[in-house]
Order: sequence, then structure tokens, then C-alpha cells
Amino acid sequence: MKLYMKQKVFSWKDKSSIKDESGFDKYFVEGEVFTLGKKLHISNTQGEELAFVRQKVLTLLPRFFVEINGEEVAEIVKKITFLKPKYIVNGPGWEVKGEFMAHDYVVEKDGTPIISIHKKWMTWGDTFELDIADGIDEVYALAVVLAIDAVMDAQAAASASTGSGN
Repeated sequence: MKLYMKQKVFSWKDKSSIKDESGFDKYFVEGEVFTLGKKLHISNTQGEELAFVRQKVLTLLPRFFVEINGEEVAEIVKKITFLKPKYIVNGPGWEVKGEFMAHDYVVEKDGTPIISIHKKWMTWGDTFELDIADGIDEVYALAVVLAIDAVMDAQAAASASTGSGN
């Protein structure tokens, strides 16, 4: 299953759509403003909330949680490494590898790719393709990818505010 989202899908205050392979809206992502920590609501086209992504505040490194049906199902944490950033998805035991700043990375379970994220070039605006393996819950996968992107965004914002951004 492939899903497509435009860059800055989570401008935290707008409602953005996630499209299917045919270009039709499949999910909506809406951010909350004026809250402590970042929060995203993922809903279907009928407006029913399917997942919720929230930031844990007052932590050294960005940390986000995914909730589905009111139950916390995943925690996305950036690990400190020497050369490249590393993200771990606690809960399902997923690991994230790749070129994060180029938006070209993969989520793996026991070394097997289950979600691939690629920036699509030559499109009207920057679009990201999520290729989700068969048997993987796409709402869960979408929520985790949005949380990973939120971790990267929070880290970039923190670096910029301290003047250590590149």
C-alpha cells in the first residue's frame, strides 16, 4: 500500500490530507496549536479519529508517543549516536535507518523493511511516498512516520534555537 503526503503536512495548525495511490484523500492530519508539546490527530475521511501523536515535553531528546483507540502503542525516540541519527520505535520493536534529512529512510522489524519513505522529485510541491508492506496496519505505520518526522522537526527547531543548526 502506498500513501502520499505533501511536505510540511504537519504545520501543527493546519489540516492536511494523506492521499492514496489514486490521488484520493484517505486520511486527514490536524495539529493542535497553543498546547504544551506538539500534538497531531489522524482521522479518516468521515472525521473519526484513528490515531493521536503527542510529544513528551521536558526531555533531553525529542520523544513522541502514538495512541490508537486511547491506548499508547508506540514511543519514538531519537538515540544519541556519533555519526548518524538513530530512531527507535518502542512498542512494535521497529528500527529506523536511512538518510533522514533527505527523507529517504526505511522502518525495519528484525531487519526486514516494513515501511519505506522516499521524497518524490519532480512533483508539484514536495511529496513523500510511504510504501507500507502487506500485513502492516497503515494507520499505525502512518502515525509512526508522522511521529518520526515530528522528532526530526523538533530536533531541527531545538538546534536552530541554540544556534547550532547547520
